[in-house]
Parts: sequence; structure tokens; C-alpha cells
Amino acid sequence: MSYRLAWQHAARQVEAWKAAGKTVVFTNGCFDLLHPGHIDYLHKAHELGDVLVVGLNDDESISRLKGATRPICPMPDRSIMLSALKSVDLVVPFSEDTPLALISTLLPDILVKGGDYRPDDIVGAKEVRDNGGFVTVIAFVDGHSTSALIRRIQAVG
Repeated sequence: MSYRLAWQHAARQVEAWKAAGKTVVFTNGCFDLLHPGHIDYLHKAHELGDVLVVGLNDDESISRLKGATRPICPMPDRSIMLSALKSVDLVVPFSEDTPLALISTLLPDILVKGGDYRPDDIVGAKEVRDNGGFVTVIAFVDGHSTSALIRRIQAVG
């Protein structure tokens, strides 16, 4: 599926925010079965700048990355839930296995990932830095993961 129109809209919005002097933060992920760890991460990501753009893996890319039983929640539902959060200003879908093309299109001021990544290993780090941006990592909250949540649900099912 092509998300060309969504990307064009997002690029115009990012340009407008930057022209208004706002710092644009970007992160990405699956955000399947939204949980408190996601909420904490997105809040901390938003605090790094003025606006937060979330690149959202579509269903097909999640299936390729995580297996045929994923995602649990379809992309329209995940997008609605993310968009409803105060810390999220824009959700942009992508179908590739990595968000490199989307990051290269938007060129945010700050690129952030969660977990145990090293900034140099984050997809899009070179492109963001080459454009004068900054790359950082936010630690995940212990005890919260989608995989663990799925295992708990299966155990009671």
C-alpha cells in the first residue's frame, strides 16, 4: 500500500512547524496493544521537543517483522489510539520494514528510539545528523512489553 499522500501531508506539516520555530521529534514503532510502557516512552519523547511525529508500521510490515500472528490490533485502531494521546501530534504510516524513507522525507530535528539501541545504530541517524539534527535513546520501562502482555492474555485464554 502506498502512503504517498500521508507522507506529503506530514512533510508539509513538519515544514510548517519548523518554520514556526518548533522542534520536531520523530519516533517509530508498531505500538501493538498500547500499554503503559508505550505511554511513558511517547511522553518522554515529546518532552525532547515541541511536537512528536510517530511513524507507525502498517500491518504487513509488522507481520514480516514479528510473525504471522501479529499485529493484534489493526493499523487504523493503533493510529486512532496513538493520535488520541496528548504527547502525539501526528501519526504517519509506513509499509517498509524500516522507517528510513519516511525519516529521510521528514528530516526531524530529533530522532529517538526506545530500548537498548545505540544512537549510531538507529535507522535514520545519519540522515538526521547530516541535516543538523540530534539522535537519542530513551530507556524502556521495566515490566511492560507487548510480547509479555500477549503471553499473559494467552495464559488466561
